[in-house]
Amino acid sequence: MRHVVGVLCFFNLCIGLTMGVPMGVGLLQGEPEAWDFLTAAGLAVILGGIGSLWGLRGKVSIGRRGAFAIVSFGWLTASLSGAVPFVLSGTLCPIDALFEVVSGFTTTGASVFPQVEHLPKSILFWRSMVQWLGGMGIILLGIAVLPLLGVGGVQLYKAEVPGPFMEKLRPKIADTARLLWQTYLAITLLQTAILLAGGMSLFDSVCHSFATMATGGFSTKNESVAHFDHFHRVVIIFFMFIAATNFSLHYAVTKGTFAHYWMDREFRFYVAVTLTSTAVVFVYLSAEIGGGWLERLEDASFQVVSIMTTTGFATADFDKWPSVCRYLLFLLMFVGGCAGSTGGGIKCIRFLVLYRYLQGELRRLIHPQAVVAVKIAKQTIPPAVVNHVLGMTLLYLGIFAIASGIMAGLGLDFLTSASSVAACLGNIGPGLAQVGPTSHYGEIPAAGKGLLIFCMLAGRLEIYTVFVLLFPEFWKK
Repeated sequence: MRHVVGVLCFFNLCIGLTMGVPMGVGLLQGEPEAWDFLTAAGLAVILGGIGSLWGLRGKVSIGRRGAFAIVSFGWLTASLSGAVPFVLSGTLCPIDALFEVVSGFTTTGASVFPQVEHLPKSILFWRSMVQWLGGMGIILLGIAVLPLLGVGGVQLYKAEVPGPFMEKLRPKIADTARLLWQTYLAITLLQTAILLAGGMSLFDSVCHSFATMATGGFSTKNESVAHFDHFHRVVIIFFMFIAATNFSLHYAVTKGTFAHYWMDREFRFYVAVTLTSTAVVFVYLSAEIGGGWLERLEDASFQVVSIMTTTGFATADFDKWPSVCRYLLFLLMFVGGCAGSTGGGIKCIRFLVLYRYLQGELRRLIHPQAVVAVKIAKQTIPPAVVNHVLGMTLLYLGIFAIASGIMAGLGLDFLTSASSVAACLGNIGPGLAQVGPTSHYGEIPAAGKGLLIFCMLAGRLEIYTVFVLLFPEFWKK
């Protein structure tokens, strides 16, 4: 337990240090909120430092249970620290501040702010920065640093990346974490440079690159990306798509050829779903709304990619689109991006495994004695992985059904209840009706916000990591 507390304190120390960046932004702008960041950073560094010194003395050993506890509670404690500047500055009340920061760290992008352009730039920058930190994972960042303290990272990595396959780019887990962060940083800098070259201000370029690469969706403008011109929208479409692609593929391409993308079955499935959905939305928008075909194509492609990648940016009020378009976007909330990306949702690889599993079940009905293995690209998927996918998907849908019912019991209408849970569980942000792309979560009751905070954390950690803590056996020695 002492080691677990020590690691959690170390993560919060790191969060406190990162607050120096928005504090610097505030000082440059002459904003009084800069001193609130200094206070919050001081508290996090002092408490985190003391806890780290106490908990990480001597030889540190973290088992599987400790890893799950660190990952789950790490996101919550980091969010509590990150919410302090919002409360100290009087920007938000405690529950709203926690909701906003959990939404940031989990890269959900659901906001309680009805308007954002009146906010201090230091606050806006911090909103975007927590998304960027959460995008690759504050725990993954810790893995790259903890070996320096004598703390092994393998158990943390398995808990933070609980998908069906765990890819290691290097034998040492810390080296893998560093490579992922280097790739993540390089693409972020590239997007920032392109947006800046297109005429966007440096501040907006950095903030939107942070939010895009994290598939987060917090914007510095009330109109979100609709505020900017067509060039910037196209650039953001491209980088949203890149951000929801497996980052190990990006790294592999730097060492080989672009053929690595097309050789990956999950990436091909991801492309197929995105293009098909875009085509359907484009046809219905053209038929029922009209207008220029380029404008409709941009609207269709932007919103499909934004929802599919779980980014949540908006260029149009899709809550007013034809019913078929809204229904399709709602379904895409459950799909999400690729495994090993910053995207949320169930993930494309799991849908591929489910599809192959159902194919096998149908074959067994025709040939009861046949031994049918689940295969993807001629690779047999172990039964344990198939069971993981089935269990995670059932849990995901079960949480959605129960949480939607609870939200409805709080007095919200059906569309708001269902879409708010789907948007938070899938780490997307905007939903439909009361939480649509032109609305916000500020009017959701406090109990509802608490439930959605749980959904955001469970969705970001892919269900199992959070739910394993609810089993009594987990706490038994």
